[in-house]
Amino acid sequence: MCQIIMQIPEAVLYDTHMDASDASAFAKKMVALGYYTKNNVSIGYCAQIADIPEEDFIRFLGENGISIFQYKDKEELLKELRNA
Repeated sequence: MCQIIMQIPEAVLYDTHMDASDASAFAKKMVALGYYTKNNVSIGYCAQIADIPEEDFIRFLGENGISIFQYKDKEELLKELRNA
């Protein structure tokens, strides 16, 4: 595992009403979200990055308007449904 340390100004924590633990959890989730949406990293790995169960990461994606179903167009989705 790679460990990354980042600094967040105290004023940001104060303004967002977060403590260090909240900020760490937020940062992990946002990094995982970025890896999922920008780099096509799997849900399993992203859940590990976010330090939450896969089901919670999938829920987090939904809360941020991101579908776990990645189809290029309607026809691709219909083809997948026919093969299910």
